Amino acid sequence: MMFAAYACVGMPSARNLSLQGSGGAHAQLKIARVVLNATNSSSSDLPTISSAAASTSLVPETLEEMEADTEFQQTAARLQRLGQAAMTREEKQKRQRSLDKLGVPSFGAMVKERGGISMKRQEAAILQLNIGLYCNQACSHCHVESSPKRFEMMDRPTAEQCVRLMQDGTGSVTTVDITGGAPELNSQFKYLVESARGLGLEVIDRCNLTVLLEPGQETLAKFLADNQVHVVASMPCYSPTNVDQQRGHGVFDRSIKGLQALNAVGYGQPGTGLQLDLVYNPNGIFLAPPQSKLEVRVSRPRAPVRPALHPPFSPPGSPS
Repeated sequence: MMFAAYACVGMPSARNLSLQGSGGAHAQLKIARVVLNATNSSSSDLPTISSAAASTSLVPETLEEMEADTEFQQTAARLQRLGQAAMTREEKQKRQRSLDKLGVPSFGAMVKERGGISMKRQEAAILQLNIGLYCNQACSHCHVESSPKRFEMMDRPTAEQCVRLMQDGTGSVTTVDITGGAPELNSQFKYLVESARGLGLEVIDRCNLTVLLEPGQETLAKFLADNQVHVVASMPCYSPTNVDQQRGHGVFDRSIKGLQALNAVGYGQPGTGLQLDLVYNPNGIFLAPPQSKLEVRVSRPRAPVRPALHPPFSPPGSPS
């Protein structure tokens, strides 16, 4: 399992798909190997969550926190008023003004200063699909404002069109990178995974870990393992407090349980060939700490978890 720093500058909308080369817009920096193997640890090494907690949804608690979050309410109102595209343009303008104040040159100017390095677009190797903005979490770092209140979801005809694109491509595409929202909560997720794997393509699942504990997702970990899906999981920090502040109350504990579920089907286990990467999501203007410090912190024993229980919740489109 790799611990990664992840930076993303732009994501397609729920109905669109984005082709990018192997050196595309998003960068995943693999720093070093981290041992976080729950199945080989004693019960005191990692938090445990009761089976009752594992069968309850995080959505009701997320919705409660969203209602109490003034900043979120303001952002939601602006999103409804301006739309996603306008808010994205506004954010880019704010970032550019901040860089201008610091005297940071544009990318084009920097390239020119260094002798005008020749840049040529390569054939696309990664097909990245954003298949929906619905999510069981509402993270403060989410640049597409995913939450349980976003219902933009890729439908079957669009998913079929994506599969045709995989089939009819030039052969340069080797990887299908599926993101969201929580992509696993889209009804087309398994269809896309199985179709891509059937064509011999690598599949990456951008997973928030807590989705593995959602009602109806009890077999998700096994599905990912059976299809040899490369899981890129978001784990913003080793600190429960920091993670919960950034991603919602109880998310750290559920994330650990999600990692344990992945361990149980072979992820993080030597010889299985199942790849699991952890992604560090900075919540401010700073980079990930040194790997050596992270490894010590992640391996530190923690107290047992006593989560609050919530009634079952059905995501949009599921049978009542």
